[in-house]
Amino acid sequence: MTALKPIWIWVTTSASSVPKCRVVTTSPLAVSTQKSCAKERRGDYLGATIQVIPHITNAIKERIIEGGEGHDVVLVEIGGTVGDIESLPFLEAIRQMAVDVGREHTMYMHLTLVPYMAAAGEVKTKPTQHSVKELLSIGIQPDVLICRSDRAVPANERAKIALFCNVPEKAVISLKDVDSIYKIPGMLKSQGLDDYICKRFNLNAPEANLAEWEQVIYEEANPGGEVTIGMVGKYVELPDAYKSVIEALKHGGLKNRVTVNIKLIDSQDVESRGVELLKDLDAILIPGGFGYRGVEGKLMTAQYARENNVPYLGICLGMQVALMEFARNVAGMPGANSTEFVPDCKYPVVALITEWRDEDGNVEVRSEQSDLGGTMRLGSQQCQLTPGSQVRQLYGSDTIVERHRHRYEVNNMLLKQIEAAGLRVAGRSGDDQLVEIIEIPNHPWFVACQFHP
Repeated sequence: MTALKPIWIWVTTSASSVPKCRVVTTSPLAVSTQKSCAKERRGDYLGATIQVIPHITNAIKERIIEGGEGHDVVLVEIGGTVGDIESLPFLEAIRQMAVDVGREHTMYMHLTLVPYMAAAGEVKTKPTQHSVKELLSIGIQPDVLICRSDRAVPANERAKIALFCNVPEKAVISLKDVDSIYKIPGMLKSQGLDDYICKRFNLNAPEANLAEWEQVIYEEANPGGEVTIGMVGKYVELPDAYKSVIEALKHGGLKNRVTVNIKLIDSQDVESRGVELLKDLDAILIPGGFGYRGVEGKLMTAQYARENNVPYLGICLGMQVALMEFARNVAGMPGANSTEFVPDCKYPVVALITEWRDEDGNVEVRSEQSDLGGTMRLGSQQCQLTPGSQVRQLYGSDTIVERHRHRYEVNNMLLKQIEAAGLRVAGRSGDDQLVEIIEIPNHPWFVACQFHP
C-alpha cells in the first residue's frame, strides 16, 4: 500500500532576483530523450548507451536548476503516488539533487493520507508508514510529513507516525479538510511549519504578518452579496479543465465581497435544449477550447448574451465564437465561421495566420499541416489597447502583456465590414497586425479576448 500525492523538495540557492517559473512534465523529457539520442549519434557520449539514469534524470535536474536561477528557495512539487512507474525518474532526480547541492540545503516534504475508519472509530497510520517505506527503498528520507485527513490527526497518532517514519514529532503536521483552501496556510503556521523550515535552512526570516490573509478569509465567509455566472464549455464534465478560470472568478468575488456561484453548462446541451439553460444568469463566460464539437452551442450562447444585454466575457475560442456570431447575425455574413472548423466557408472571419513574430522577435511559420502543439502562438505577448475602449478604462494603461495559446486569429481581410456593423476592436498585438480584444460599445459589458487573462 502506498499513500497519497506529492513530495515536495526544497532546495536553497543564493540569489535574489526571480525569473519566470518552470513546469516539468514527461513531454519535455521525451524531447530531452530525442536530444540525447541525437547527441549519442554525434558521438557526444563516446559510445555510452542512453539510459533513464543518468540521461533522463540529468535532464530533470537541469530543468530544476534552470528554474531556480535567481531564487533563494526552489519549491519542486512531484505529483502522483509513490511507487508509480511514471514518477520514478523524478524521484530519482530529487534524490540525486540532495547529493549535488548538499543534504543540508535540501528538505523533503511528503503529503500522505491518514484515513479515518468509521467502524473502528480511529485514524489509520499504516498508509503513511508504507508510503515512507517506499520512499526509503529508493533512497529518500522525508524530513516533514503533511498528513491529510478529514479530521485533525490526534497527537498520539502523530507521535506514532514520527516514531515509525523516523522524523521528529514536530515535523508531523496534521492537515484536516477545510471548507476553504485559504485557511490552510494558517493551519500550517499554527503548527509551526514555517518556523521549522526556517530553522532547518538557517533562514533569518521575520514573523509573518497574516492580517491581510485573515481578512480575505473573513470576507469570503461574510460576503455582501452573490452572483451566478454561467460558464459554457465542452469539458464541463471535467471541471479541472477550467480550474484557473474558476479560481480567477472566485478571486474576483473575494475582491468585490460577493460569493460567485459558477454554473457549468455543456455547450452541446445548449445546442440540443436551447438557450433556456441560460436563464437567470447574472453573466456568461465562454472559455477556450479546441475542435468543432459544441461550437454551435457557444454561438447560440454569445447571441443570447448580446441580444439580452447579459454581461459576457469570451476567452480565446470564446472571442472567436463571439466574432463569428456577430458576423453572422449583425454584419450580414451568413455562415461566417473559422477555417479550423469549416475550411472552405464563404466568410472565414477566423483563419490560420501563416506567419507572425514570437515574443523574442523571431519569425514563426505554420500551415494547416503543422503540428498543433508546436505551432501555437504561445506565452506572453504585448497588446496595445484602443483609446476610449472599456478595456482601456479597466486596465488603466495603453499597453498590456497577456498570455496566449492559440493557432487561429481574426481574419483582417473581413474585419472592416464587421467593424462597420458596430463591433469595436479594443486591442491589437504589439505590431498592430493581430486582433487581441473585441467589444460591443452599446452593450453593458460584452468583451472578448484572444489571450488568457
